[in-house]
Amino acid sequence: MHILLVASAFNSLTQRVHVELRDHGHTVAVELALPERPLAEAVRRHAPDLVLAPMLKTAIPREVWAAYPCFIVHPGPFGDRGPSSLDWAIQRGADRWGVTVLQAVEDMDAGDVWASVDCVVPPVGKSDLYRGEMADAALTAVLLAVERFASGTHTPRPQGPAHAEYTPVRIRPYLDQSVRRIDWDADSTETVLRKLRAADSQPGVLDVVCGAEWYLHGGHPEGGLRGAPGELLATRAGAICRATTDGAVWIPELRRRRAPGQPPTYKLPAAQALGDRLPSLPELAAPDCADPRRRTWTDIAYREEGSVGVLSFSFPGGAMSTTQCRRLLDAYRQACARPTSVLVLGGQRDFFSNGIHLNVIDAAQDPAAESWANINAVDDLVEAVLTTTDRLVVAAVAGNAAAGGMMLALAADEVWCRAGAVLNPHYRLMGLYGSEYWTYTLPRRVGAATADRLLGEALPMSAASAHDLGLVDRVVDCGPGDFAAEVGRLAARLAALPGSPSRIAAKKAELERQECGEPLAAFRERELTRMRRTFDDPDAPYHALRRAFVHKRRPQSTPPHLDLAATTATRAAAGAGADRSTRARVTGTALDDLSRRPDGWYEES
Repeated sequence: MHILLVASAFNSLTQRVHVELRDHGHTVAVELALPERPLAEAVRRHAPDLVLAPMLKTAIPREVWAAYPCFIVHPGPFGDRGPSSLDWAIQRGADRWGVTVLQAVEDMDAGDVWASVDCVVPPVGKSDLYRGEMADAALTAVLLAVERFASGTHTPRPQGPAHAEYTPVRIRPYLDQSVRRIDWDADSTETVLRKLRAADSQPGVLDVVCGAEWYLHGGHPEGGLRGAPGELLATRAGAICRATTDGAVWIPELRRRRAPGQPPTYKLPAAQALGDRLPSLPELAAPDCADPRRRTWTDIAYREEGSVGVLSFSFPGGAMSTTQCRRLLDAYRQACARPTSVLVLGGQRDFFSNGIHLNVIDAAQDPAAESWANINAVDDLVEAVLTTTDRLVVAAVAGNAAAGGMMLALAADEVWCRAGAVLNPHYRLMGLYGSEYWTYTLPRRVGAATADRLLGEALPMSAASAHDLGLVDRVVDCGPGDFAAEVGRLAARLAALPGSPSRIAAKKAELERQECGEPLAAFRERELTRMRRTFDDPDAPYHALRRAFVHKRRPQSTPPHLDLAATTATRAAAGAGADRSTRARVTGTALDDLSRRPDGWYEES
């Protein structure tokens, strides 16, 4: 089928639906629902068999749903309605929730149901849950609904008391700040955490910190520190620790409340956002992760299980600032000093990495200089992974990865990716040529022609498609909460294989041969020369694209590369029953042109 995705933004779930439908042989186009662009006209131009809305903040017009079958993906179980469904579930402590695919009608969320799938709700932030368990449930529901629609024989289940299996409807209002507000003198730690998690990453919880109004983003428990309720107790890795009535919580990021007439504000590491307002507080070192009983938070952790070392990291939004890269590099070098034969690099769940930290860069006094520092810090980390020759390194990609973060994973000897991850191995949408040794690692895995195509088309891909191309060595089919344990089991098996020592010796010899021919430093120098030219040019598209991304500015139209996914080679290949990697192929863009085309827009939700 030819399916049109209508979305408010090309966010994580929209990308996940996009890649999975393409993998299943459908042709897929994307149309952003923008106030200035009549949706009905765009839909008629695409002439889809089905319109599907994975993430839509506005109603589909009557003239669209009356003319075309339109399916809405609602983040709630059967009978649930309202714009803050998932927020309410987390704030009220639900242990199970669900996703429903229903047909668009006049009343919001009231149409016939084509599929409904439930899932567990672990104690994580909304954005993590949204990209994890909820996205898994959404994809199961979407694929089931599409299959049922394509069959032409399925009758969707109506909502309403006239139906024999009537399920009561629950209409939930918008969850505003009056309900999200934290009462530091009364709310328990668990209540505070639920409120923080329900607002992560948007809209945050409005509060007063150090005499000013801020939105709090993210929340993690602290079991050891105590203080007067609401008191700031300590900092760690840019986060602040704040006391509750019976404990404390770590808050990694803050966003200043926007003043009337001022431009939109954006999230920054909490300590950096507060700046001079932050009182003198102790900076606490990361805890000893050998004791799993300690209830605290850190963004970088190391543990050992026999011959396997696991260096996990989890940075908000997947972005890595200069400081975060340097701290992770220090931790990596310490991990390499341990007597292990396999080192796993990756998070426990959610994002692996999205590369440089655009918010921190934009907030810097000199964004060009901070861009340069940040890209060099990422390159230093990638170089350390590439030149590790005394053990096998595994990149464990639990969640989405993009741009330099994807190239960080490719520096490892093996890339193990959770089946639900979405990968974006390109830079063009931010107007960048790219660094992180991609000109060495990407062609090494997929060949020069495919590398050119991937960066040129700038489309997301599934873990399965990446495996077909050779970008990923193993796809781990499990839920987000099971990934870390499954990776640990597989890594232990890898360490015990008789052939692993010879693999380590072979990779050392291969690196020596490479250095005698074309040293890694040559790849880095060529890449950074291009990047430096972009950073230092105030008129380069990168600067405008970065500001647009940071301030979440809407594009004026749907980026052309998203429409390409449903045209030319993609549609022809799908109609011919080509394999997954062929279906994803579209005409690429010459690498020399990548840093000069500001036609992209990307938003992670």
